[in-house]
Amino acid sequence: MSEILKKSGNTPTPHIGALKGDFAKTVLLPGDPLRAKYIADNYLNDAKQVTSVRNILGFTGMYKGKEISVMGTGMGMPSIGIYSYELFNFYDVDNLIRIGSAGSIREDVKVMDIVLAEGASTTSAWAEMYNLKGTFAPIASWELLYKAVKTAERLGSKTVVGNILSEDAFYNDDPDSYKEWQKMGIICLEMEAAALYMNAARCGKNALAMFTISDNVLTGESLSAEERQVGFGKMMELALEMQI
Repeated sequence: MSEILKKSGNTPTPHIGALKGDFAKTVLLPGDPLRAKYIADNYLNDAKQVTSVRNILGFTGMYKGKEISVMGTGMGMPSIGIYSYELFNFYDVDNLIRIGSAGSIREDVKVMDIVLAEGASTTSAWAEMYNLKGTFAPIASWELLYKAVKTAERLGSKTVVGNILSEDAFYNDDPDSYKEWQKMGIICLEMEAAALYMNAARCGKNALAMFTISDNVLTGESLSAEERQVGFGKMMELALEMQI
């Protein structure tokens, strides 16, 4: 019956081709849909594909007896803004954990290190839609952040916790703009977390963004596209083990 309803277009949103109940309460959100498939194929038992609209692949399966979902989001705040809002509001998801890549702007935070975003500063005007009379500080859910830190300790995985920067532009006309943020203690640069955190706050839900460093602006180190797709095993396992 579920497949018949999907084919008839009877789904809650035009962006996610799943029915209510198809997603677990916790969803991992890699930007790359193929990374979502990799996680489903290599870490989940009895994984079922629940959406493929616009090739944004989503799956639900079991990890060590716990139901969990994983779905790609694409790149940028407008994209993750749509998917996170719909997962929270139309699919009754409680926890969204972004598992992405980021560029380090600190010499001591190296390629393949894991960063947990306690806060997400931003160059985006995303918060303007809420008509706030001040500056909103997008922060992680303490419950998820604490759980991630304790799980990393249990696994023996080193993490760096702190403030990151969510940018609208990947290609910046000022190549040195990161220096102004660096002096404020920003760890790394990415493009999604601030919108995710603000949507979670507005919806009364939980969100956490974690990153594997894929390149370092200062040293020039960088991972290939294939390495980014399949080489983030420690971060994937951290996100999954948080559920146990």
